Amino acid sequence: MRKISIFNAVSDWVDGRYQKRVAKMKEEGKCPDCSGRGVEMYAYEHFYGSSLHCPGCNGSGLFEDWEK
Repeated sequence: MRKISIFNAVSDWVDGRYQKRVAKMKEEGKCPDCSGRGVEMYAYEHFYGSSLHCPGCNGSGLFEDWEK
């Protein structure tokens, strides 16, 4: 019998959620990191109002750019 630790269970759950998100974004043609916006918004006080180009898709918001 395989012993399942809480760490493995949580890790598997997080990985499964991420894979579902990537599959959904691929279907929609959007970057999974920025949800197709092309920018990442920061809500932290010292970044308030700032946005930076998404490093995953280089600001395009497209899945094929993220995939490269």
